Amino acid sequence: MNFDVLPSPAYVVDETLLRKNLEILQHVKQETGCKILLAQKGFSMFYFYPLMREYLDGTTASGSFEARLGYEEFGGETHIFSPAFTKQEIETVLPMVEHIVFNTPTQLKQYKPLIESSGKRIEIGLRVNPEFSTQASEHAIYDPSAKFSRLGTTLSHFDERILSDLDGLHFHTLCQQNSDDLEKTVAVFEEKFGRYLHGMKWVNFGGGHHITRADYDIDRLIRVINRIKKTYDVQVYLEPGEAVALNTGFLVATVIDINFNEMNIAILDTSASCHMPDVLEMPYRPEVIGAGLPNEKAYTYRFGGPTCLAGDIIGDYSFDKPLTIGDRVVFTDMAHYSMVKNNTFNGMPLPTIAAFTQEGEAVIVKQFGYADFKERLS
Repeated sequence: MNFDVLPSPAYVVDETLLRKNLEILQHVKQETGCKILLAQKGFSMFYFYPLMREYLDGTTASGSFEARLGYEEFGGETHIFSPAFTKQEIETVLPMVEHIVFNTPTQLKQYKPLIESSGKRIEIGLRVNPEFSTQASEHAIYDPSAKFSRLGTTLSHFDERILSDLDGLHFHTLCQQNSDDLEKTVAVFEEKFGRYLHGMKWVNFGGGHHITRADYDIDRLIRVINRIKKTYDVQVYLEPGEAVALNTGFLVATVIDINFNEMNIAILDTSASCHMPDVLEMPYRPEVIGAGLPNEKAYTYRFGGPTCLAGDIIGDYSFDKPLTIGDRVVFTDMAHYSMVKNNTFNGMPLPTIAAFTQEGEAVIVKQFGYADFKERLS
């Protein structure tokens, strides 16, 4: 891949790497008969929806705009979940979706008459909270099973009177985790809610499964899915977003100045705050092609963005040679939770969106300008 042919900054997703991930997901489908949906909250590059449609069964949305995007650009099944819907949102998505998952029995009972009056057969699910966390404490912001979580209905608040209205149950407790954590979670889910699955059509394991990671135990995932299918005679859904695009994307940046304050500081045309918010929210240090850990190589630099935020810091990296103004810097694994979360704080331009085809051709998918900044405001 020749990153020098791209504008800077630019997100670029490699089709060959994306296909590799999709083939892994397809293998899971073939071995289990499960259905896999693209969770658009993680990756919504609809340029690749025709490709993903060859492997996946549809999309899942967290809001009406995502639902519309999946319905119009992807096709297949369109699912939606929200911690709380408004009446207007339900009316908007009814023509687009096949599945609606509610967060509480209260919402289900509130909107059931509206769904029935639409004349469309919508399958209804309830998100449950098994109150079982397998995540590291430092990632509590991403833990749906954390104490006082608003996500999902706990067993003590499960209203058995709605059972006849339910087609399935949904749980989502993982974040970038392996199938051993899923197996533990499923055991607790069964203990608390398994008796309700008998007679239902499906169960949704949610997202957070790092299926396409090199060390992911796919055989264990297949065993878990097949056991649940056999035990309860239900269709199993998975809805990964990150696993679809994991390690398929890059963010191309350029050094625009070098400062010194007790260490070398390289200012990039790319911002952690604006273009890779998870670096600050998670937090984590993204990898850079050709770079090492701080002081591992001869020349160490702190990478910072051009915004006024003092904490707009990407991380510390070392190089064999000194950096100079104009040098390209390429961050890895920048497909998921980058484009979907970026923003124009400080009037920062949004990065170009690009793709590398299987033939190695660089395609500019979209470029942004002042209008994209202005139209977010009034």
